[in-house]
Amino acid sequence: MSDQTPEQIRAEIERTRGELGSDVDALADKVNPSKAVHRQTSKVTGAFRSAREKVMGAADDAGGSVSGAASSAAHHVADAGHTVVRKAEGNPLAVGLIAFGAGLLAASLIPASTKERELADQVKDAAQPLVDEAQSVVKDVGEHLKEPAQDAAAAVKDTAQDAAQHVKAEATDSAQTVTDRAQDAKDNVQS
Repeated sequence: MSDQTPEQIRAEIERTRGELGSDVDALADKVNPSKAVHRQTSKVTGAFRSAREKVMGAADDAGGSVSGAASSAAHHVADAGHTVVRKAEGNPLAVGLIAFGAGLLAASLIPASTKERELADQVKDAAQPLVDEAQSVVKDVGEHLKEPAQDAAAAVKDTAQDAAQHVKAEATDSAQTVTDRAQDAKDNVQS
């Protein structure tokens, strides 16, 4: 038994409860999706700012920010960004390529324009005859395979019927043999 007073025990319980509460709050803060995105966005922004300064020299503060949609994509690029920065240091051509890649990433996040939708519809219309032809070929192949499949099913059915008749005949023969042996045994016991 402990030599603590009830007040000391209560105080220790309250202290433990407070520590547990702060641990739970810290854990909730760490796994909060919006805060995780903010941390990753800050990390990527810092990496790109550092890369720009290393490649182009110190520049004035651009105060760049990454949009919510781009931040998830940028998160995957963050680790590769550090490697690229080291290799691109002092190389304006590498900076241009990085900017081009960032532009492609941004373009993939922007919805399609009216002209792009029109072109996609034209391609779809032009491809429709090919789709129809492919469907026709698939239908023809299906019809050609239908007859062999029916023949195979009929052959399996015939084989199963033959096997059933064979088993029936064997069973009848075995039953007759058992009957004959039982009669012989009966006769031997009576004699």
